[in-house]
Amino acid sequence: MTTETEVKKEEKKEVKKGIWTDDERGSMKSQYGCEIIVENGSLKDVSTKNAPTDASIVKYLYEEKICMDLSRGARTNLFDMYYDKFKSGLKSIDYGQGTIKPNIWGYKSPQQQKKKRK
Repeated sequence: MTTETEVKKEEKKEVKKGIWTDDERGSMKSQYGCEIIVENGSLKDVSTKNAPTDASIVKYLYEEKICMDLSRGARTNLFDMYYDKFKSGLKSIDYGQGTIKPNIWGYKSPQQQKKKRK
């Protein structure tokens, strides 16, 4: 049995559905040379400093709502990718606020193998 407050909490939880399908996400790197870091995020999410310096904030209209993504790629390729999906719903492509060098973004140092003692 659920209480009235639990029901209200469940109603307040907003589930963000994905705008990009898995097929689109899989092909965007090979087709456009772009990747989405944050999809349909808030202004705080896409304005993060924990992102590469070459990331861009893309604003677009989807289902009568302004959405924002944090994406990487050449500006012309970002424009092509978002225009192909949203047509005139594309509003702007602005610079992101990331501070991480692009060549070390997502870099994981290799694990050192244990040395065998003789």
